[in-house]
Amino acid sequence: MSSALAWILLIVGGMVLTSPRAHADSKADTKAEDLAQIGLRIAPVKLTYKPQDRELVGLGSFIVNAQADCNGCHTPDPSMVYKAGGNPYFNQHPTALNPDIYLAGGQDFGPVGGGISNTVTGPGPHIISRNLTPDKNGLPAGGMTFAEFLAVMRSGTDFDHAHLNCSQSVTNNCYFPPTDGALLQVMPWPTFGHMTDRQLLAIWTYLSAVPCINNTTSTGPAGSPDLLHNDCGN
Repeated sequence: MSSALAWILLIVGGMVLTSPRAHADSKADTKAEDLAQIGLRIAPVKLTYKPQDRELVGLGSFIVNAQADCNGCHTPDPSMVYKAGGNPYFNQHPTALNPDIYLAGGQDFGPVGGGISNTVTGPGPHIISRNLTPDKNGLPAGGMTFAEFLAVMRSGTDFDHAHLNCSQSVTNNCYFPPTDGALLQVMPWPTFGHMTDRQLLAIWTYLSAVPCINNTTSTGPAGSPDLLHNDCGN
């Protein structure tokens, strides 16, 4: 190969590697406003939000729908996640989530934290994913402030006190030691807790923008706390 030809190939190769398109795609992966645009485009329901919250809502949607798959757990039944004809696992396209149960909770993860103590023997409580849609005041998860949401995502605090530790006086829907009944046991808050405050605010803001759903189609085991009914103000 002649030295002239080698120089030409080197210059052309450098142009390909540093093309504006490649550079733009790389930047798009890291810019919050670009991720927000994607999030707004893929949101499966009609959103209601203030104009100044647009980027936060979009970024929250990107995290909820493109990264964390929150709906995969916070939906009544995995078989109902997608609309008829929109299930990608059946090779149906385009993908279409079911808006009627989107983030409405109700999935039963089965008994968690079972065992034997001096006072109680049993399988542990059934963990039911809660309804994440906003109440009539626009607060997500049926009325959760951002401060409460931060405590949930950072520390796993269970503000519903859904399942206490088993004792002589608490024998139903309770955890056995060493499980701590004050903490959420299925929610992956130890992972989400690594997010920045802005990312968590984006999730909270997005959850405030989705439609309210009062989940009356899912029921938990007898004695389980009601985390599904929501006051939509209708």
